[in-house]
Amino acid sequence: MKVADYLLQRLREWDVEHVFAYPGDGINGLLAAWGRAEDRPRFVQARHEEMAAFQAVGYAKFSGRTGICAATSGPGAIHLLNGLYDAKLDHVPVVAIAGQTDRSAMGGAYQQEVDLLSLFKDVASDFCEMVTVPEQLPNVLDRALRIAAARRAPTALIIPADVQELDYEAPAHVFKHVPSSLGIARYAPVPADDDVERAAEILNSGEKPAMLIGQGARHARAEVELVAELLGAGVAKALLGKDALPDTLPYVTGSIGLLGTRPSYEMMRDCDTLLVVGSSFPYTQFLPEFDQARAVQIDIDPTLVGLRYPFELNLVGDAAETLRRLAPLLEGRTDGAWRDAIEQGTARWWKVMERRAEVPAHPVNPEYVVHALDELLPHDAVITADSGSAANWYARHLRMRDGMRGSLSGTLATMGPGVPYAIGAKFAHPDRPAIALVGDGAMQMNGLAELLTAAKYYGEWSDPRLVVAVLNNGDLNQVTWEMRALQGAPQFEPSQSIPDVRYADVATLFGLGGERVENPDDVSAAWRRALAADRPYVIDFRTDPAVPPIPPHATWDQIKAAAESVLRGDSDRAAVVRQAFKAKVQEFLPGGGGKD
Repeated sequence: MKVADYLLQRLREWDVEHVFAYPGDGINGLLAAWGRAEDRPRFVQARHEEMAAFQAVGYAKFSGRTGICAATSGPGAIHLLNGLYDAKLDHVPVVAIAGQTDRSAMGGAYQQEVDLLSLFKDVASDFCEMVTVPEQLPNVLDRALRIAAARRAPTALIIPADVQELDYEAPAHVFKHVPSSLGIARYAPVPADDDVERAAEILNSGEKPAMLIGQGARHARAEVELVAELLGAGVAKALLGKDALPDTLPYVTGSIGLLGTRPSYEMMRDCDTLLVVGSSFPYTQFLPEFDQARAVQIDIDPTLVGLRYPFELNLVGDAAETLRRLAPLLEGRTDGAWRDAIEQGTARWWKVMERRAEVPAHPVNPEYVVHALDELLPHDAVITADSGSAANWYARHLRMRDGMRGSLSGTLATMGPGVPYAIGAKFAHPDRPAIALVGDGAMQMNGLAELLTAAKYYGEWSDPRLVVAVLNNGDLNQVTWEMRALQGAPQFEPSQSIPDVRYADVATLFGLGGERVENPDDVSAAWRRALAADRPYVIDFRTDPAVPPIPPHATWDQIKAAAESVLRGDSDRAAVVRQAFKAKVQEFLPGGGGKD
């Protein structure tokens, strides 16, 4: 048995089923071992190492297991970095396995020789090691897997090409050999009883309680609902926690922040107590004023508490277990006026979203594209969104129901993971439909090539549906609007304008389904056809770049300032001002609830 053979055997013993990878001569020993192992665990061939890392992240996010990616030495390992940083910043367990030049060539400025220990030392700061002798392998691999799972972080394992080909020898019962073992036990830490009691005192003191939850509360849905009912609180959701609680609950105000909803913004503006569960939401300006609310945070990671707000108490513990201990100490609310106001505001907001989706645009309003999907979503859908303006519509127009899952690149907010995330989700849940919402910039950057990956593997999925919706507006739209709103600058066409591509035709060329939609009357029918297809399907929606991703807190003065910058030279100035006015005015029509 070679070292490479043992590596794959050990992965199987850890119940690893998939490795997302791209081949190269730095891992030739591993590739040969895969052939001898009859492709167990499954080698999933991406079109690029960065996409392999994104697929591993998507698989980990949607399966709850550790994602594994592999790449060759030098450029292959370098390409993994963006996906690994995505895992690091979103707290996702991923193990990267990278090849390296032979030990005899190290330090000799050899071809594809890169100092991988230095390359990975930040992104895999929790654990990064190189195997130099066979006896080292089981301990290093086991620790990489165990630490990734325990700390919800990427780790890295580097194996020189010549080491992969050595005969495997297990560590012996001798000095300076380190034995190893499989597995990691589940655990649920809880805070001290007196801290829980103090948290209850703080939360019971308020009359206008608010909750903010993130992905760390996903496994604590019942407990979050119970505490929200006892407090009479509304619940806002950080974007990574969008699927942590159904939007069908009337007190769930939806997303928060620049991509958030007006009821979330108003609840934080007016609350007097705040409970944050499983979230390190970074935008302090969308939380209450620092002297406004008494606040408590619950997080399993002691390094992530107290970062975003002057919390009166930080509880370190598992979300479900901590809330379970907290609930009996909370006093049930008798005055429901605060909760009633939150529910009324949330109901009004969804009406505003419906009206904004109905605003005419040329050729198609992107808000309508996503809003039309909302009522058609299968109950078990897995939804991914790419960074950019597509994330705005995902955040505001899609209502997560019980059983649905969704995610995006939350903290890194990198372009390009929408399609590979969805592919990773399909390997995690081959029996569930996946939907990726991506902009045309992200599709050109990464998505087009990964359609080939979908074409290669969809026949193995029990449910072959993977729908890629491209919001095709010929513009890198999110940055364009940020320039208008934040820099007071009109669109700079040399950087922002991108070529039109017939994405559906490309999909058809690859053996997939696809169609282009240029009329709003065809939007719902296209979604229905895609969701009924017997293969992955691309819908090329020709959308209007002038539709603004206006944040819920935007005032008329801010919109006026953006409009003035546009009028100073934007190529689409009249349409931009017109669409911005029409979108904002929906909040001030009867039932809109706007107060600015």
